[in-house]
Amino acid sequence: MIYLDYQATTPLAPEARDAMMAWLGGPESDSFGNPHSPHRIGRMAAAAVEVARDQVAQLFPPGGQVIFTGSATEAINLAIRGNAAVRSGEHIAFSAIEHAAVIDTVKAIGNWTELPVGADGVIAPDVDMPKYVGLLAVMQVNNEIGTIQPIPEMAKRAKETGALLLVDGVQAAGKMALPQEADMIAVSAHKLHGPKGIGALWVRDGLSLIPHVEGGGQEQGLRSGTLSPALCAGFGAAAALAVERQEEDAAHIESLWQIARDAFDGWTLNGSVEQRWHGNLNVRKDGLDVARLMSECREVMFSAGSACASGSGRTSHVLRAIGLADAQAKSSIRLGWGRYTTREDMQRACSIILEAADSQA
Repeated sequence: MIYLDYQATTPLAPEARDAMMAWLGGPESDSFGNPHSPHRIGRMAAAAVEVARDQVAQLFPPGGQVIFTGSATEAINLAIRGNAAVRSGEHIAFSAIEHAAVIDTVKAIGNWTELPVGADGVIAPDVDMPKYVGLLAVMQVNNEIGTIQPIPEMAKRAKETGALLLVDGVQAAGKMALPQEADMIAVSAHKLHGPKGIGALWVRDGLSLIPHVEGGGQEQGLRSGTLSPALCAGFGAAAALAVERQEEDAAHIESLWQIARDAFDGWTLNGSVEQRWHGNLNVRKDGLDVARLMSECREVMFSAGSACASGSGRTSHVLRAIGLADAQAKSSIRLGWGRYTTREDMQRACSIILEAADSQA
């Protein structure tokens, strides 16, 4: 099988797997300790967690702390629900193409404004903002169409209104520099070849949050619960590898982008041509039956939209936000690739998809 769904999840790096195995000890080992216990085995586990924290911190700008969470969704919830301004009823603004982790959380709280994006999937720096905003949420790279948002300009807008800036950095972490202008950044291990079940929230120094999960005081009192040294170690190893290989990975991904763009030259690109991450290709072909296409291309793993909405039958809110009609959105596919995708994989996958699509004509 050829895997082209890197926006949904990524293969676990061998280095991350090895780091995890070292902390999955049985009763005959000394690598199964609770990192919050004061004895020697607990201190050993705690030391492994702190090594991982330092490794993950290399993804972020200097001047902040890393809080481990169970996922990026939990990190986003901590950032939003733990914000004192939000708790006091101040307005929340977010872009129309945010992940459901932001949109659903904000709408559950209330007092929100959705900021539109253009047909290119990019938010305009001069977009109208509500007068009183306590929190602005803008993702760095969109998970469906790969567009890159103008974070520095949005940070200026946030400062003008006195708002904090939350950045969903899930699709950007390990691939490009995360924004130093942000106040909080959420990331996920499994989107950069780490394990599922762990994420992190970076919080700028001097910023205080209200705990979202209480019951033990772990993670600087912000996220109670026993940490998994194995998951932390895997995340740390994956993060260190991503930092080390960032330029090499980017060059490889660019070469795959050229293959895919050439192959789908006759299809319509969804989102900006210039302002996007080249590990994502979201394209459409009028009249395409995507469900049939996917059933006929079982050798290739790709997506008809966001993995979080799979099977819902709903039209992608991202594709709607850039002005696509339902029929156009439902004739769109998303291909995602990365470090472990070979050129041969990409060439064969494109050939399979195009042959199946042509058979529908």
